[in-house]
Amino acid sequence: MTAKSAAAAARATVYGYPRQGPNRELKKAIEGYWKGRVTADALRTTAAELRAANWRQLADAGIDEVPTGDFSHYDHVLDTTVMVGAIPGRHRDAVATDPLDGYFAMARGTQDVAPLEMTKWFDTNYHYLVPELGPDTVFTADPAKQVAELGEALALGLSARPVLVGPVTYLLLAKPAPGVPADFEPLTLLDRLLPVYAEVLADLRAAGAEWIQLDEPALVQDRTPAELDAAARAYRALGSLTDRPKLLVASYFDRLGDALPVLAKTPVDGLALDFTDAAAANLDALAAVGGLPGKRLVAGVVNGRNVWINDLEKSLAILGTLLGLADRVDVAASCSLLHVPLDTALERDIEPQIRRWLAFARQKTAEVVALARGLALGTDAITGELAANRADLAARATSPLTYDPAVRARAAAVRDTDARRSQPYAERAAAQRAHLRLPILPTTTIGSFPQTGELRTARADLRTGRIDTAGYEERIRAEIQDVVSFQEKAGLDVLVHGEPERNDMVQYFAEQLTGYLATEHGWVQSYGTRYVRPPILAGDISRPEPMTVRWTTYAQSLTDRPVKGMLTGPVTMLAWSFVRDDQPLGDTARQVALALRDEVDDLEAGGTSVIQVDEPALRETLPLRTVDRPAYLAWATEAFRLSTGGVRPDTQIHTHMCYAEFGDIVQAIDDLDADVISLEAARSHMQVARELAAHGYPREAGPGVYDIHSPRVPSTEEAAELLRTGLRAIPAERLWVNPDCGLKTRGWPETRASLENLVAAARAVREELSAS
Repeated sequence: MTAKSAAAAARATVYGYPRQGPNRELKKAIEGYWKGRVTADALRTTAAELRAANWRQLADAGIDEVPTGDFSHYDHVLDTTVMVGAIPGRHRDAVATDPLDGYFAMARGTQDVAPLEMTKWFDTNYHYLVPELGPDTVFTADPAKQVAELGEALALGLSARPVLVGPVTYLLLAKPAPGVPADFEPLTLLDRLLPVYAEVLADLRAAGAEWIQLDEPALVQDRTPAELDAAARAYRALGSLTDRPKLLVASYFDRLGDALPVLAKTPVDGLALDFTDAAAANLDALAAVGGLPGKRLVAGVVNGRNVWINDLEKSLAILGTLLGLADRVDVAASCSLLHVPLDTALERDIEPQIRRWLAFARQKTAEVVALARGLALGTDAITGELAANRADLAARATSPLTYDPAVRARAAAVRDTDARRSQPYAERAAAQRAHLRLPILPTTTIGSFPQTGELRTARADLRTGRIDTAGYEERIRAEIQDVVSFQEKAGLDVLVHGEPERNDMVQYFAEQLTGYLATEHGWVQSYGTRYVRPPILAGDISRPEPMTVRWTTYAQSLTDRPVKGMLTGPVTMLAWSFVRDDQPLGDTARQVALALRDEVDDLEAGGTSVIQVDEPALRETLPLRTVDRPAYLAWATEAFRLSTGGVRPDTQIHTHMCYAEFGDIVQAIDDLDADVISLEAARSHMQVARELAAHGYPREAGPGVYDIHSPRVPSTEEAAELLRTGLRAIPAERLWVNPDCGLKTRGWPETRASLENLVAAARAVREELSAS
């Protein structure tokens, strides 16, 4: 096929779309079902209506091939676990009795049965449910969901492509099931899993699928020769099937690297590659293998993870280079649009000119369609779009919002000593023990307490003018009083004020810093029914005035016990925002760190002796390729130390991380030089405690003993047993007792019971230690 005919064949597609609906209808329906207010049939109806609306919206925008199967009640990896029949033994009866309730039990747990472990999807803030596998795992095909959703799309007269998690990525994401030796490798089950995928492919073909997309993002990470060989075997086997649709193997988030020639040699029908940040590497790799003759190439040239408008001319140049390297070149976003909000048109509070710099899912869809039309018909076909795009890019580049000389001068003046504490940890620890006088195995929480309906109503009433500032602040004071009183009665050692005034751990700070934009409807799924509104970091960052000092010092005035000041760290402020793409991330992180340093200093001056600077996103933002990690970790750890380096030795600096694979960053955790770190550990059975011990981590740590992402209340003995496990790795004088994460999403009854059990467990283990 000539380059001209390849261009003429260009089609527009996407890999996935936001699931929640314009008003988070899915969240409301699911949570209503959990509370018994919505029936299962009503939930399914809402979900079907949202899917149909998404597909119609995509088709009306000009998308030629809509994705199916990407929609989920909770998580697409959990959907894959159901599809291949890998139900954990402890959940099989529940799934057999009621598949929907059993599905949610795997995700959330019940009082009697623990859920699946949850962790981050590559380097995003999306959380997936980790498959649990072992040598006795038996896979069985259950493609009912995928077949049904394909049928729904086809019934609307649409061209549809089912999207599935690929078998190699599924196994690489899995972990050994409880009771299975830790050295068991789930990838050894590949030959057992492939026949199940073959059965699913055959059923989808019979249901009318012409193409199937198999997502293999794990292949953009560093992979061993054995893992690459497994990918080759998998796609030789699936590609050689006679009863199958055409196979499109998709990768995203980074360059495909050594996996590209491996996949190119298999008998699959097409590859989908990321041509945003990974454009140069993937272009070089494609050229090195001689292109993809006879195959389809789907080029992800519109960034599916940020909210900035695309440079259409730059993308067209990339697409033009790709012509001739494949039988057909189609245009797509770089990954599922699940990772961005739905529509900028809903954002009435953002100045119209600035809004033109932004592209959410609907706008990115329009960019994909415009690029496909420009590729197929030539640039004359999209003259208007190109002119508007050039003007918007120029307006952003020259806007005073993006440049503050004072901020840049301060960042340029930072010295190495600014990012170091004045004394080494051993001396600080002695000063902190003398100052704080905490017991062995001190108890605390991570920061937030339940965000009740009354609190959310109070914030809404303030926004709409139904109550004035004085009335709102009286409500916040009352809540802080209740939270502090409960913690004292429960027996916690280091208290928090509960964060009743905060809407979100990033958004709250972003709204008080220069350079940030807030959205009203920019919801993005974090996990399950948990949606967040990442703020947009558009310009240079500074802190006009204190952000947290008032409420922290008020809480401290209510108690003699130490109250932690609670801040969100610079890396997490970046990771959980949509960050400007016009300067290096390290430069932006330094600006945020300096703003936070001012807040830390003001907290200390106000009498706060314990300050927690949360960095749950430190691991999340770790580059997927090992070679790229040292540069990232250098600026990331420096930013944390810069924000905390100015305090006195007897001020105790905490940090917190959750729901990530910490083994990859233990040295970076050490390099933060925090006095205490709290980490998620309950679902992973104290794995992180063992990783810290193996590294020789010298400071204090609190691996969580209470899984806050489940509604179940852990018993005193359950928490005590996890604590004993932690003690086998971390000495008692350096071990803290705390939940996995903040309690914002939990209800008060379960929070009270769980924290009372946590304190009782700490007391019981203290007694065991004193008696031994």
